[in-house]
Amino acid sequence: MAQVQAFDMGMILKFAWFASGCAIVGLILWAGAGPVFAAFAAAGWGVLAVVILRGIAISTAGVGWSFLFPSAMRPTVWTCVLIRFLREGANALLPITQIGGEVIGARVLTLRGAPASLSAASVIVDVLVQAATQFLFAAVGLATLASMRDGGAVRGTVAIVIVVALPALSGFYLVQRPVGQRFVKALLARVVGEREWLSFGAIDALYARLASIYANRRGVITAAIIHSSVWLFGALEVWAILAFMGYPSGYPEALVIESLMQAIRGAAFAIPGALGAQEGGLIALCAIFDIPAEAAIAMSLIKRVPDLVFGIPSLLGWQILEGQALRGRAARAEGGGGR
Repeated sequence: MAQVQAFDMGMILKFAWFASGCAIVGLILWAGAGPVFAAFAAAGWGVLAVVILRGIAISTAGVGWSFLFPSAMRPTVWTCVLIRFLREGANALLPITQIGGEVIGARVLTLRGAPASLSAASVIVDVLVQAATQFLFAAVGLATLASMRDGGAVRGTVAIVIVVALPALSGFYLVQRPVGQRFVKALLARVVGEREWLSFGAIDALYARLASIYANRRGVITAAIIHSSVWLFGALEVWAILAFMGYPSGYPEALVIESLMQAIRGAAFAIPGALGAQEGGLIALCAIFDIPAEAAIAMSLIKRVPDLVFGIPSLLGWQILEGQALRGRAARAEGGGGR
């Protein structure tokens, strides 16, 4: 039954990935393929600028993740940065939800020698810190928009996202605390039975790691500050694209577009790569500043270039690492059988 459910979910995600890709094609045809690709070409060196800016942002986010680890068990910054690129690449390119890359990141960190409980706990807290700072980023964008012009429809839509996100963030945090541990163990007891004591041991180990991470308040605060700076820095991508395409705008306009686009991406977390959702959101947001649909779609396509530039090498590296781990297990199995 579990295999059937996993198969069904995989098929659903692949279908969603394919359908979302078709939605992007449909939007391009709706806006006009010629104008879209003309706007893309007009960006010129702006595409390279976006790749560089994204590389800096992802690297900085990796540094922020490293601060969450207890100092005695902290991986190298280089390891955290590389795995952060993998997390982003998997979320953007694979037919999985936008949290699937976090699972892959925890897996790779374990392959690099970190305890599984620590790998999972660090990613869980990193996701929470990222989501909380993204919530604040969206609020800043919404306040900026309100101070600039009347964007009632967009403000209403994003306000709903924020109202929904706040209890969701609170619940995500509470489930990581002792009350959440009791709830998870009670739920597991109903599902698999109390005889599965190994599962309870794994849960206890995970919550112990979570407690040690939250006890490092300086590390959590530092990570939050770094993530906040990454969100603000990310608005430079929009600013650069608009400038190179011939739609000069200030940083406030770029901040509004980037922050609210990220809010839309967050709400569409179940859609692989936010395909279609990002494009549709940018069309609506750019319209506020009289930027045509073809430029908005071109902007979205440009923002996906770094996903390919950084994501493909990261995924290839992950497969090499998995292959090495598989060969290592096979070698150990043969060695054990020989004795």
